[in-house]
Formats: sequence, structure tokens, C-alpha cells
Amino acid sequence: MIFGFVILNDWSARDIQQWEYVPLGPFQAKAFATSISPWVVTREALEPFRLHGPAQDPQPLEYLRQVLPNNYDMQLDVALRAGSMNEACTSPAPISNYMYWSSVQQLVHHASSGCAMNVGDVLALAPSPARRRISAAACWRSAGTARSARAARRRQAHVLEDGDSLVMRGWCQGDGYRVGFGEVEGTITPAG
Repeated sequence: MIFGFVILNDWSARDIQQWEYVPLGPFQAKAFATSISPWVVTREALEPFRLHGPAQDPQPLEYLRQVLPNNYDMQLDVALRAGSMNEACTSPAPISNYMYWSSVQQLVHHASSGCAMNVGDVLALAPSPARRRISAAACWRSAGTARSARAARRRQAHVLEDGDSLVMRGWCQGDGYRVGFGEVEGTITPAG
């Protein structure tokens, strides 16, 4: 059973990940930091925001087929402040309605192989990578306004550097009310 949801940023060291991806997958590249929003929003609080996710083609295996709407209409703001910027650039985007696999499907699939789930376990879910790149594109253009090879590389590779800060805020919007997850923030600092 899923108790609730948080915003989670599983920071990735893409330079390391590129090297170790074959044959290990993202291993040490994701082993150095994870940021989580300050509170858990329960499933019950998100009930009014349920919706069907995108059509799944090919159709999932029988144990993963869904009848009920198991996605949520969530919004996510991602704010980037590059070390060279005075103001953060915010890029709002819907997130959960772009989830191909719902949280329910992912939990069921995870547990189907006998992997025990315990109270307090955290599973990280993400919308399609293409959707995240699109929503962040405007911020990366702002972060690399200087005409240089370094700025061009940052825009193309979406590279964070020392001094850059990333802030994520998420919520579901009702008629006259909002259910929020709080704010999760991190700043890249030099290796010590």
C-alpha cells in the first residue's frame, strides 16, 4: 500500500553515470545525494486529483493492467539559479499526468518478484525524460546566456556546476485550495 508522496530529487553525476552505465547501470552516479521535500502528502489528500495516465501501448501484462485512474494531476515548478544568475528561472510543468507507469503499477511490479516492501520504504518515480527536458529548456537558455563554449555545453547537456541551485515545488490545485508538498532545494558545492 502506498501511504503518501513527496518530491524527491535523486541527484545524478552524469559524468560518472556515462562511464559506468554499461555494464553497471546508474550506480555510484546516484549514490552521493538525494533530497526530499519536508512533508509527506497522504494518498487520501490527493484523492480529488486522480486521473488516468497516458494510453499504454503495448498493453501491459495482465497483473499491471489498470481500470481505475491511478495517476494524479500534480504540478511541479523547477527553479534553476546558475551561479552567474541573480534571479532564479522557474519552469512550471505538469508531472504526474505524464507518468507512463503509475505509482500503483510500479509498486506492484517491484513487489511481484518477491522484493519485500517495508513501512518507510521510498520508491522514486519520474515522468518521461523528454517531458522533463522540455520543461527545463527555458531555464537552461537563461543559465547560459553568455556566448561561450561553456555556456553552449551547459545548455546542450543540462549540466549543473558549482554554485548552481535547484529548487523544486510541487502541488495539486483544487477549486479555491491547493495541496502542496513543500519545497526541496539543493546547491552544488565543490568536492571537498
